[in-house]
Amino acid sequence: MVTLFSPFRIGALTVPNRIFMAPLTRCRAGDEHLPNALMAQYYAQRASAGLIIAEATMAIEGNSAFWKEPGIYSEEQITGWKLVTAAVHAAGGRIFLQLWHGGRACHPLLNRGVQPVAPSAIAIADEVRTPEGKKPYTVPRELRDDELPGIVAGFKQAAWNALTAGFDGIEIHGANGYLLDEFLRDGSNKRIGSYGGSIENRARLTLEVLEAVSSVWGSDRVGLRISPLSSYNSMIDSDPAELSAWLAACLDGYHLAYLHVIRGDVYRQQSGDILTPIRQHYNGVLIGNMGYTGEEAARDIAAGKVDAVAFGVSFLANPDLPARIKTGAPLNEPNPATFYTFGAEGYTDYPVLNPAAEC
Repeated sequence: MVTLFSPFRIGALTVPNRIFMAPLTRCRAGDEHLPNALMAQYYAQRASAGLIIAEATMAIEGNSAFWKEPGIYSEEQITGWKLVTAAVHAAGGRIFLQLWHGGRACHPLLNRGVQPVAPSAIAIADEVRTPEGKKPYTVPRELRDDELPGIVAGFKQAAWNALTAGFDGIEIHGANGYLLDEFLRDGSNKRIGSYGGSIENRARLTLEVLEAVSSVWGSDRVGLRISPLSSYNSMIDSDPAELSAWLAACLDGYHLAYLHVIRGDVYRQQSGDILTPIRQHYNGVLIGNMGYTGEEAARDIAAGKVDAVAFGVSFLANPDLPARIKTGAPLNEPNPATFYTFGAEGYTDYPVLNPAAEC
């Protein structure tokens, strides 16, 4: 019987369980966006995950959307990430890096005054945290078609850098209202031409990025994360079920390591079942994410609805989450006040089970 603790293959990698760690932005990389020893400790503590998917990481310099998030575009950052991958591997874990472009979620105060870019000149209707406090998002500059090959090339170089840094694979961030997701969904993509209008055109940039990074890694070490229902960052699509089904059918031929799906909308602006049509059209490894308990994850995996589940906040607060789920131990409560602070508190100081109680 397939269970949460059944080993299986995701692309080129064999993992020991189906409890994955979702990418979680934690803002511990400092003003120069450098991975560091504190981050290495944090990820190594969570090495019992079937797979760690490290936090959203800038593929291209000058696209900060969170302040103090990491990058992978400089030699110093590659060196910093080597600390992380070495620590995770020494603890017996496996780790992918999530490559990311913030798109219109970037802000001039985080990027030396540079205006953010997006598929269309539509601002996010919210505020962003900056060194000067909360500020409204600004109207982005609409990207020209002739600029898009440079973005694809930036992702490809970031893929090379992640390979050099010792990761086991990469995940492309196509979710949560950042650049690739902005192109995918028609609420944020109002352009005409080769990258706007039809789903096929809106997906073109994401597919070009997947092809570019797969030429570095091989597609069996590349994953993609999508969120067709999520309204985070003022996102919406006129037909998320159709978008989901089309993407699933298209991606089925890419032989990726996995497709990672945020199944709902935490803000409840949109609802529906997107996992069923995705599962119908996608024969590869499917990872579900958002709001799962251990019990629901076990049921859905046993029923074949998904192959693994990525846990976010519960992994943040429980470094030994697989052991806690397996033994039925209570979970630590997360402290939201420390999600995006800059030190060890609420980051590496969550307690673990007594070793005698661990699986």
